[in-house]
Order: sequence, then C-alpha cells, then structure tokens
Amino acid sequence: MTLRRETFRARGDELVERVRRLIHEGNVRRIILKHDGHILMEVPVTIGVAAIIVAPVLAAIGAIAVAAGEVTVEVERSDDGASSPPP
Repeated sequence: MTLRRETFRARGDELVERVRRLIHEGNVRRIILKHDGHILMEVPVTIGVAAIIVAPVLAAIGAIAVAAGEVTVEVERSDDGASSPPP
C-alpha cells in the first residue's frame, strides 16, 4: 500500500465541512490539522466510522477553527485500490 499526502488551507465552517467530506471518503487514512507549523489535531480515519464517533471530532475541529483561524490540513490517502463511495 502506498500513501500520498495532499495539503490545503481552510478556516471556520469551510474547514468543518471539508473534513466531514474527507472522513466519509474511502481512501483517507489520517487527517492532520496544523497552525503555524504545529500539529493541533491528528485524526486517524477508519473505513466505516460511525456517526456517533464523527460528531465529537467535528465539534473539536470546529472549536479549533474558531480559535486558530486559518489551519493547514494534511490528508494522508492510501492508493491501495480503495475507492470513494458513490455520490
């Protein structure tokens, strides 16, 4: 299995919504939130994450978004043939 990383910057509600979509994708392994080069939060993502687990994570991400302003998001994906769920 090979891993690849992508990075983007986001803030506020945009950050929460983008992370929510990433969690529901099938090939995301880890999401790392950084501010000024420091890791604020690292979220391992497993396939089939239950909504009961996702809600507190998204609430924490929302609080970070408010406190930190703009955040850099690193997404670690696997290229092992896992595909995103159908729309």
